[in-house]
Amino acid sequence: MSQKSSKQTRHGFWRSDIAFALLALLLLLALEALQGFPQLANPAGDNDSLLQLVEVRDLLGGQGWFDLHQYRMGLEGGFVMHWSRLLDAPLALGILAASSLTGSPALAEHIVQIFWPSLQFWLAIFFVIRAARAFAGAPAVLPAAVVGGAALYYIGIFSPGALDHHNVQLMLTLASLALLLEAPMHRPAAFVAGICATLTLAIGMESAPYAGTLGAVVALLFLGTGDGERLIARDFGLGLAGASGLVFAATIPVSSWGVAQCDTFSVVQFAVTGLAGSGLAIIASWKAANATAARRLISLALLAVALALLVGLLFPQCLAAPYADLDPRLRQIWLDHIEEAQSITQLVVDDPARAVARFATPLVAIVLMALRFSHGGWRRQDSLVAALLVVALLVSAWEVRGSTFSIVFAVIPLSAWIAKWRQRAEASPSSGSVLRMAAAWLISVNAIWAGAAQAASSAFETAAPASAAGINAPCNSKASFATLGALAPTTVLAISNLGSPILAFTGHRVFAGPYHRNVAGNLLAFEALLGSATDAKAVVESHHVGIVALCRGNPESRLFAAKAPDSFLAGLMRGSVPEWLEPVAETRGAPLELYRVRPGG
Repeated sequence: MSQKSSKQTRHGFWRSDIAFALLALLLLLALEALQGFPQLANPAGDNDSLLQLVEVRDLLGGQGWFDLHQYRMGLEGGFVMHWSRLLDAPLALGILAASSLTGSPALAEHIVQIFWPSLQFWLAIFFVIRAARAFAGAPAVLPAAVVGGAALYYIGIFSPGALDHHNVQLMLTLASLALLLEAPMHRPAAFVAGICATLTLAIGMESAPYAGTLGAVVALLFLGTGDGERLIARDFGLGLAGASGLVFAATIPVSSWGVAQCDTFSVVQFAVTGLAGSGLAIIASWKAANATAARRLISLALLAVALALLVGLLFPQCLAAPYADLDPRLRQIWLDHIEEAQSITQLVVDDPARAVARFATPLVAIVLMALRFSHGGWRRQDSLVAALLVVALLVSAWEVRGSTFSIVFAVIPLSAWIAKWRQRAEASPSSGSVLRMAAAWLISVNAIWAGAAQAASSAFETAAPASAAGINAPCNSKASFATLGALAPTTVLAISNLGSPILAFTGHRVFAGPYHRNVAGNLLAFEALLGSATDAKAVVESHHVGIVALCRGNPESRLFAAKAPDSFLAGLMRGSVPEWLEPVAETRGAPLELYRVRPGG
């Protein structure tokens, strides 16, 4: 095949992959529309997306680029969030553009709430398809589009209304993987992969294990192969180091350049990515350091030692667990009950059906990779995919949020498996080959495992009484907060799950929100809600609280009332209202009950 026809073929592949991704997106939007866009209709169940929207509004309202304070949450003066302006910027620009076209900021927000996650879904499924094509050829494209689209839909982070950073992080990680898989055929791919790895790290530290894994595999492939991977290692290192410098300059004020932060991009991450990227690029470019396998081993080992010394000597605090410094009271009261922070053992005990749904397809994919390894013929593609998959599964065993990544990484080997049985069924049609192909399809779709596990779980459970509408609703709709939004701005005492929606739908401020940096605000709210009515009154008076909000149907309200049956919160849940509070009449029987603090009460 001539170079010209080969280039035309590659362009054709790109067009077909874009079309497959677009079809998957249209199907997603159709499913969401049939359900009435549930996350847009009931947005208060997604704290992170709502607070992301609040941050964007603050930026558009004039809050400084480098000022990441959330002034309306926590104690007076707020607290500094650990999220990145790199996500706020495109969301704010999108709202500005839509506002200029529609003349309505509210409509502009709705447009962005649909367009942004849809864009991330389209890019994510496109990179899944590209990765599957590079991993197993053209026959894996259709399975990747179908199984990948189902997986991305199942994990729920691409639904209209999802503005938080998780979908962008997953998309960028998939982009980096797909580009590295294609790097031997496309020269700039490794450089762009390095940029994507840095960006996903800069947006949130949850993706650090995956960015680090990709860098380690690139280095190990270079160690084992030499010239075959030298330019890929060099370009990936240059992209990693160059992007880290730009991110550092763009998101960190000069006054904070020397401040180490372990949970967000700071001098720590800049130093590590800068040294790792530039060191890898230098080793790959310097013949004296890479001429033989022994020299590559020595050079890369020295780089690894330098990185270990850098972190161990200058930033040892970042070697601890992510929540090591969290107040023990918050760990016991709050963190241990956050679903996405649960370990696999806790999930198996609490919700075995969900454990099956989250871990079945990644485990099947790992078995497939192990069989491939045992049969020989291991390739560079296998190293990249298997390393990411294993690391993601280990992360999800520690905290279930990692399954968001492992479920999607599993699509690539599963697509190759389906493609193999499709080809066999086409080559020698028989009932056995067709059944095996059908089984491969069914086993690879995550939603089927979820449905089967839920059905099995329901068969052994006594039917629970249906939740009553109205007062027992979980307060997830925007309408639940309409009465509160109409009241004059004040400080609201409420559980942490109500913090973000109160900020998003009203002009009030709150103490609590499900964010690990809001230590003082969360502790104060828990002190008031889980203490006695006298304790609550002391907090209310000393911090000028005007409204107490109660949502009986919120799982957090029920959990804390059960843990502290004699508390102020439990009393309110039972209808025991102290004399220093008066019910807001409009909210009697409503999902969100409001109690006004009596003047001088």
